[in-house]
Amino acid sequence: MEENREMTDSSRNFIEQEIDRDLAEGVYDHVKTRFPPEPNGYLHIGHAKSILLNYGLAQKYGGEFNLRFDDTNPTKEKEEFVQSIIEDVKWLGADFEERLFFASNYFQQMYECAVLLIKKGKAFVCDLSAEEIREYRGDFKTPGKESPYRNRSIEENLRLFEEMKEGRYQDGEKVLRAKIDMASPNINMRDPVIYRVARMSHHNTGDTWCIYPMYDFAHPIEDAIEHITHSICTLEFEDHRPLYDWVVKECGFENPPRQIEFAKLYLTNVVTGKRYIKKLVEDAVVDGWDDPRLVSIAALRRRGYTPESLKKFVELVGVAKANSSVDYAMLEYCIREDLKLKKARMMAILYPVKLVIDNYPEGRTEELLIPNNLENEELGERKVPFGRELYIEREDFMEEPPKKYFRLFPGNEVRLMGAYFVTCTGCEKDENGNVTVVHATYDPETKSGSGFAGRKVKGTIHWVAADTAVKVECRLYENIVDEEKGKLNEDGSLNLNPNSLTVLKECYAEPALADVKPGDSFQFMRDGYFCVDSKDSRPDHLVFNRIVSLKSSFKLNKQGTDSRKADN
Repeated sequence: MEENREMTDSSRNFIEQEIDRDLAEGVYDHVKTRFPPEPNGYLHIGHAKSILLNYGLAQKYGGEFNLRFDDTNPTKEKEEFVQSIIEDVKWLGADFEERLFFASNYFQQMYECAVLLIKKGKAFVCDLSAEEIREYRGDFKTPGKESPYRNRSIEENLRLFEEMKEGRYQDGEKVLRAKIDMASPNINMRDPVIYRVARMSHHNTGDTWCIYPMYDFAHPIEDAIEHITHSICTLEFEDHRPLYDWVVKECGFENPPRQIEFAKLYLTNVVTGKRYIKKLVEDAVVDGWDDPRLVSIAALRRRGYTPESLKKFVELVGVAKANSSVDYAMLEYCIREDLKLKKARMMAILYPVKLVIDNYPEGRTEELLIPNNLENEELGERKVPFGRELYIEREDFMEEPPKKYFRLFPGNEVRLMGAYFVTCTGCEKDENGNVTVVHATYDPETKSGSGFAGRKVKGTIHWVAADTAVKVECRLYENIVDEEKGKLNEDGSLNLNPNSLTVLKECYAEPALADVKPGDSFQFMRDGYFCVDSKDSRPDHLVFNRIVSLKSSFKLNKQGTDSRKADN
């Protein structure tokens, strides 16, 4: 029995083990979690981990999950960000049902908590400037100095705080500070500011308030009001936990929530900082917060990532107490694994050159049956038109090939995927020596599926019939930062990759792709997985984003962790 219990404990992450103990000891009789974003930008891949972790805990313990906006800073918040976050959370499948809340809905209760602290002698109005407060706070080696305004009477503090609320003071003129301990080794406990004057219109409350609570004061109150049991947050808030506990205790909340910290998700060579992304958007380096080169959730969705792939990624990353970095290749591995059995494998030519089969009857078109996915027969087959003139990839023909090149060159025979054997007879070139047309002959006895058991060929290439081809635009992506030189330049600016986006406007796809909708995704044979762009694609101008290429250096070992091996 004891052995079984130990096995169960070891299969659970450290947060689940803490929750188990709290439930067993009667600290809580239920589990309630939340995701509390600040609406000052779009969510990114790191937020996905937090969303899925908090929602997953609520699901595992039969509890509830809230979505709540920590909208206490009107200087940076926008309704656009609110709506994008709601969309992202829903897309990930984290069902908050009707439990959508805003910190700003609790402003009156927060104000009352601040008044309560003043009446208890636990808060005071301070006239020091922000710079003076920093100077008085000291540092890790030097204790702080008490503010000369720290010992104002309760009556004076109540009057001044009310005057702050009435708008009698300018921004920065006065603040309300908690009265804790200026000699505390934890700097967060050295009389932190809990309210400031900010004459800004709020996206939710308009001009009702001209004072706003600070995050460290508001957040624990929000959790307590909503009866959150476990406030799951990232490690940078570990030093803030004593202040969190102080606030809920001094404000008189019964059975208060418990804060537990976990390691943040760091992905190598990507841009997640809102300041950097904002500059990329403003400088038109990217076309918005959802540009597919970014790792915002909106960008990943637009590029073609699926909720299932992000869930798999978060599962592989796991929940840890120590920060570490995860290779971007793991994220790519997860989307490949999710799509490989779900998506049809279509033919599209990204770098086209025309192939003319000289002995194929002119004007003739036939339909060939091609499996949609050889690894998943349930996806069935489709009919693909075949004719005398085709498009093939330019790299599939070489006039003077190197050794072990098994595609088209004069005198060589290859199979056209799902069609016939063809033998290259030569090519045409323009005045600059560029190949414009490749010529070949076909063997009508070698039709795929006919039972032909004659000679064998080493090369198979894909193709698209020229007469029925759909012209499309394909966008190929690389990391937006230069992986070789590092993420940042010496001046702190981003070291951008000039080749992060390649736009191919002269691509050709088989006609089955003519009626696709934004968000539809497919595997383009040999080129990778592609998704119809949700912003720029139109019925008369189809745009496909490459989600990920087919090759990967990321492998999972038997333990389910990263084992790097180069593919040949």
